[in-house]
Amino acid sequence: MADAALDAIVDRVRAARADKTPLAITGGGTKAFYGGPVTGAPLDVRPLAGISSYEPSELVVTVRAGTPLAELEAALAEKGQCLPFEPPRFAAGGTVGGMVAAGLSGPARPAVGGVRDYVLGATLLNGKAEVVSFGGQVMKNVAGYDVSRLLAGSMGLLGVLCEVSLKVLPQPVAAATLRFELDEAAALRQLNTWGGQPLPLSASAWWDGMLVLRLAGAAAAVQSAKRALGGEVIDAALAAGFWQGMRDQTDEFFVGAAKAVQGGATLWRLAVPQTAPPLGLPGEQLLEWGGAQRWVVTSAPAPALRDVAARAGGHATAFRGGAPGDAFAPVAPALMTIHRGLKHAFDPDRIFNPGRLYPEL
Repeated sequence: MADAALDAIVDRVRAARADKTPLAITGGGTKAFYGGPVTGAPLDVRPLAGISSYEPSELVVTVRAGTPLAELEAALAEKGQCLPFEPPRFAAGGTVGGMVAAGLSGPARPAVGGVRDYVLGATLLNGKAEVVSFGGQVMKNVAGYDVSRLLAGSMGLLGVLCEVSLKVLPQPVAAATLRFELDEAAALRQLNTWGGQPLPLSASAWWDGMLVLRLAGAAAAVQSAKRALGGEVIDAALAAGFWQGMRDQTDEFFVGAAKAVQGGATLWRLAVPQTAPPLGLPGEQLLEWGGAQRWVVTSAPAPALRDVAARAGGHATAFRGGAPGDAFAPVAPALMTIHRGLKHAFDPDRIFNPGRLYPEL
């Protein structure tokens, strides 16, 4: 990977370390809203672009971190393959590095796993201006402490992602979307019942009395599930637009949430057990992932949201809006000690994205 683009970034990091100048790692800027504010000189990684290797028969692609996500997905689609975890795009211009660093997954997350589950290896530029590699291009290369997957969701705190190897999968052969009129409690009960059955469930969303369910997989399995579940079958084109809106947060609920955030509300993301009952929170709510991911747009104070989430066995993240530096739920002192240790090991001078994850990191 020795080239002019990487050399220039290494020189920037080396100079920043010498001057103790913080750097804000940037790509397409599509997730700049997520996490705490970062004060630092922008470090643009988009020059690190291009698909290094792609072996469709091996279901693995190695791609440089500044590569536009749209470019990668287009290359996979040509071979009938995809990133099965449906990374949210939010807007045009997002990069592969930003996808991994944010660690966010879309509607299919409960069925196929998240970003971390598909990272096979990574090359990182750490805070000592060293280029280091972890993992490989196959699962059997993963041994010991799996640092490459640790980078998923690290928000750039440990270094600059330079290149990543990802497992990919074939696109589903068949899909269908069903709709059911159910209140929140009934929808959660039904989702938990279906979750215990051998059904090709791919995604779910409940909002305002309507549960929408996506089936995906072998054609016979999808047809059988359609007959067993009933409900209203949604036109394929309309369904595709709906799930894209859920993935990229352009659906009606999220459009309304964005307007509410501009007015001072906060869009919260609650991660709770699927079996958790309705949480009784004020404001509009949308449920995904079989009930495990619950979006709430409200002006209620942060402690109230976090207390409800904790009592349900989960945690709450201020996804959009909220107080600066208070996006993520506080962690136990022992876990924060681990966070600090990792930060010091990879970035001892604390130059990368300080404050993006927690104010003290």
